[in-house]
Amino acid sequence: MGRTSRKRSTLANRAIAAAAALILGGGGLVAVNVYASAGEGRSGQDQQIQNAGRQMSTIDCPEVANEITKVPRRARAQVDRELARMDTQITVAYKRFADNKTKLERDPRLTEKKILKPLKQQRLASLKRIQSALKRAGHWQKGLQSLAPCTMRPDDTPNEGDPGGGQNGGQGQNGGQNAGQDGGQDGGQGQNAGQGGDTGGGEQPPPPGNGPDASDFVDIESVEPNVQQPQEQEQASTGTFTTDCGRNENGLFNSDNVIAAPGVSNGAHHKHDYVGNQANNAFASDDDLANGETTCNEQGDKSTYYWPVIRLQNGQNEDDANEDGGGKDGNVGEIQTPSEVTLQFAGNATSKVTAMPRFLRIITGDAKAFVNGDANANASWSCTGFEDRQLKDKYPICPAGSQVVRSFDFQSCWDGQNTDSANHRTHVAFADENGQCQEGFQAIPQLKQRIVYDLPPGPGFAVDSFPEQLHKPVTDHGDFINVFDEDVMNKMVDCINTGKECN
Repeated sequence: MGRTSRKRSTLANRAIAAAAALILGGGGLVAVNVYASAGEGRSGQDQQIQNAGRQMSTIDCPEVANEITKVPRRARAQVDRELARMDTQITVAYKRFADNKTKLERDPRLTEKKILKPLKQQRLASLKRIQSALKRAGHWQKGLQSLAPCTMRPDDTPNEGDPGGGQNGGQGQNGGQNAGQDGGQDGGQGQNAGQGGDTGGGEQPPPPGNGPDASDFVDIESVEPNVQQPQEQEQASTGTFTTDCGRNENGLFNSDNVIAAPGVSNGAHHKHDYVGNQANNAFASDDDLANGETTCNEQGDKSTYYWPVIRLQNGQNEDDANEDGGGKDGNVGEIQTPSEVTLQFAGNATSKVTAMPRFLRIITGDAKAFVNGDANANASWSCTGFEDRQLKDKYPICPAGSQVVRSFDFQSCWDGQNTDSANHRTHVAFADENGQCQEGFQAIPQLKQRIVYDLPPGPGFAVDSFPEQLHKPVTDHGDFINVFDEDVMNKMVDCINTGKECN
């Protein structure tokens, strides 16, 4: 899909767009307040029901991938398909909820009957198939069926463990992340999910306005500096290796995720920018990636780097307005090309690094963090000139002349054995706050990704997301598959371990 051709906005037009975004965001909040006022004077029971309905925002389901301890190779394909199918079930249920929200707000009991109960039955069927696949492959796991029920997420009640205000939240790459490294991955979509329920309109996309809102933005100048780095020790590896793979100027997008949902089209329910390997789609094998073209200047780097696109929320449609991953999944607006992308590999504060294994897969951040909580969230939002201030659960409002920056410090400790794991997380880990890898893990080059955007000032943009994640900034994430040639990887390790700056 090619990008919509567009011209740069004038400063005046940008200000108008920002003001419009504020008005639209505020309008949603005003509508809620009006609804609350309209309920005054009703009976206590009716008021309770109305308040409950007024607060409903999205669907919150347990992340099944977190609970699966082992997936034998023979069961991998079916488990992946079922996990993806469960994501589709949530998406379809959310669409029904969004399309019928006014009606459901008046009677939350109807939500239970028409949305949550059918979804539970669909999830239960998928969980039984997962258990059967695991059992046939020699791994019996109990308790998965208890993960079938979902709930409605209220507008104004944060998920336990959510980052709260978050204006002073750091990048989250150290310390506390280790405890939660096995959280939900950037999940997928099943192609044949059941659709249950009969509220109607289930095939229609969620209406514009499924997030974000004005409260998801904060003035970066109001945030205190909060970035801390571990102190380098005597054995530290202090060099860097930078690879230039462009800014996705050629417009390679898809809504697949070959790491989390291999073999499933539209596995992410949102569009990704791709740089590096050009063969990346849901069906790409390791051989396909090894033989693919690359946008990297260093032709020995056929790695794939991808992340959700950013769109302007300005009422202008992109070419994918009627496509999966785009408008059909509630992702609307013009896709923005980064003005700058930096891909740098750095060392470890306490030790030398060892080479990454080829085809190592790493997901950083959590595409479902809005409902999963922030155990695996690794979003870092900031502005040029203010990058000592990082936001985890807010988008930045940058001052005039400053650009939006999103950055990811990937996991930099490897278990020494596996290129992937059952939940796509536990084979890698973050170093602790001192830069030390946990026992049994070894330091590898750390991918540091910095993506810059020239956007209109104010709250007028959003990252693509699963529909039910409401485009929240905490859901930002990045994916990487190492397809460096052995010689180039060895050069990288040597540069980092000897303190050189190479590219």
